[in-house]
Amino acid sequence: MRIAIAQLNYHIGNFEGNLRKMLEAVEEAKAQHVDLICFGELATCGYPPRDFLEFADFVRRSHNSVLALCEVAHDIAIIVGSPAVNPVVEGKDLHNSAFMLANGKIVHQSKKALLPTYDIFDENRYFEPATKFETFDYKGCRIAITICEDMWNIGNENPLYTICPMDEMMPQKPDLMINISASPFSYTHSQKRIDVIRQNALRYGLPLFYINHVGAQTEIIFDGGSLAISPSGHVIELPYFEEKLQVFELDDIVSNKENHFQTKDKYELIYRALILGISDYFGKLGFKKAILGLSGGIDSALTAVLASHALGPENVRVVLMPSKFSSSHSIEDAVALAQNLDLQYDIISIENTYQAFIQSLNPLFDKLPFDVTEENLQARCRGVILMAMSNKFGHILLNTSNKSEAAVGYGTLYGDMAGGLSVIGDLYKTEVFALCRHINRKQEIIPNNTLIKPPSAELRPNQKDSDSLPEYDILDMILYQYIEMEQGPREIVAMGYDAELVGRILRLVNINEFKRFQTPPVIRISSKAFGMGRRMPIVGKYLN
Repeated sequence: MRIAIAQLNYHIGNFEGNLRKMLEAVEEAKAQHVDLICFGELATCGYPPRDFLEFADFVRRSHNSVLALCEVAHDIAIIVGSPAVNPVVEGKDLHNSAFMLANGKIVHQSKKALLPTYDIFDENRYFEPATKFETFDYKGCRIAITICEDMWNIGNENPLYTICPMDEMMPQKPDLMINISASPFSYTHSQKRIDVIRQNALRYGLPLFYINHVGAQTEIIFDGGSLAISPSGHVIELPYFEEKLQVFELDDIVSNKENHFQTKDKYELIYRALILGISDYFGKLGFKKAILGLSGGIDSALTAVLASHALGPENVRVVLMPSKFSSSHSIEDAVALAQNLDLQYDIISIENTYQAFIQSLNPLFDKLPFDVTEENLQARCRGVILMAMSNKFGHILLNTSNKSEAAVGYGTLYGDMAGGLSVIGDLYKTEVFALCRHINRKQEIIPNNTLIKPPSAELRPNQKDSDSLPEYDILDMILYQYIEMEQGPREIVAMGYDAELVGRILRLVNINEFKRFQTPPVIRISSKAFGMGRRMPIVGKYLN
């Protein structure tokens, strides 16, 4: 049997576009004499559709795509994921389903049993879990279909669940496992995903085809990396971050004794994920051009590079907005970067704008000393200028804040925290430096001075980030333990960190939730990004 994995970039709610991609893949597969082509989880509508699933029309149009695929399911079989109406009155209205299409009709429907409700997932909100598990026969091969999370409870050892779908189907003696998935990217997830899927192949002694999405859906990145695994656990991994139709001979996979892996370099993966995140955000929303403030600092420099590589330099405009506190080398570094990238740049001093605000507020402030108020006014002057240019020229403003700053509230609402998309908001400051060095590994794109000078917001004389924050290598480790690893203050102090410092940092994280609630969507590259995967109360008292 010849089996094709169709690793495609879907667009949520774009039924015509998603169907067109799948029909083109079917035609290509037919030309290669494929017997069975497999698409991803909820491929008809895109993943995650969220509350669109509450619209009957959305579900109906999803199913219409399944019926359209039925029309071409001649001389080839198709497996495709789609939401399906639950015919039972009790329970949720929908199932997360995989349809097997052959001879112009639906010949089998598998339903997802394990519905993740953690991090970015919220499937229990919409779907009723499967309680029955059936294999089916195609061309003399008995096939077991599972959907994404269904393979993440090997031997019923995952405490989140009470059933293992493959264990339920093994008495039916399947010859082949197929898992259709929508597995999001994080820089630690790709190897873990391989390990889990490989353990399934080894446990059941069956060949396994794993089909993943690729592409970005706002903040969530799907990296592809679909798999074909032999019963002996040897892996063939498809490319990351690109669409791919790959055909396999089943017998070749059964007898395969070699591994073919993609690179797992952390910063290359992050770089490619962010490029895909930017390009798909703009492409799927119909935007073309971006604008951002370029300060001469490392965060805006990295954002400019990523935007230029994702959209093309002709589609990125940067604005230098110096104040009397801006150093000459910051302006020089910003200009050098813009020229290195061949970006259009403008220099607009904020001094007159800032002084106009000060004069307007003087009667109220009445000789009160300079403090964070005046610092924030400068950031807000820059935000007003950037948003004015965004409105006038139709550019989308990219936010340049990093995860360290966002975590502790080191940013100005309606100033440097403004934007339509947060590009590096899931990168700690130390990771920002590391990614810049990765980008510069072959040639100096980001000026070296930007990499070596002490980070500063330059909102008062001789200001450095370290005036207000611990050194980033310490800060980021504490933040990582609290945010990603979900460790409390006692556990973090036990690692050797100062108790007073830990308490201060964790308190800053919690009391600044209101700021993060108002910021742009953050492209997710870690296991715990700010946004939909981390849901915290704004007025919670914990550690406050």
